[in-house]
Amino acid sequence: MTQQREPDKRARVPVRVMTQELAETVVRAAQAKARELNTTMSVAVVDESGNLVYFVRGNASSFITFETARGKAVAAAGFRRPTRDYEPHFQAHPAFWSSIAANLKLVPGGGGYPLTRDGVMIGGVGCGGGIDGEDEACAEAGAKAIGT
Repeated sequence: MTQQREPDKRARVPVRVMTQELAETVVRAAQAKARELNTTMSVAVVDESGNLVYFVRGNASSFITFETARGKAVAAAGFRRPTRDYEPHFQAHPAFWSSIAANLKLVPGGGGYPLTRDGVMIGGVGCGGGIDGEDEACAEAGAKAIGT
């Protein structure tokens, strides 16, 4: 005899557009680009509020790539543009970026890309562990995999 379960009385959390499955699609595409570039890459995906949804560390990536990838994803989601667009601003205004980077755990630098659906911000992807534009290429590939 099966026992009836009482209905859950907790307040429901809204279903976000950035699902685990969508994040996995982004990560798979970014990792595929890394393999194409013959490099190892860590990839972080955050939702529209900068909350971590998914992270994969590249097999040979340093432990610091968790923070760098996540920080680039947060910056891309927060500013709604690829982080490479801000590189001149990073260099011209280091005090500003140091302040917000510390408080918001952003990482200034290339390798972050916003994620959108139907023109609406749903999150960001950040990549870390590459050199000379590899982070940017992988983040862009991840974003394009979901139609951003």
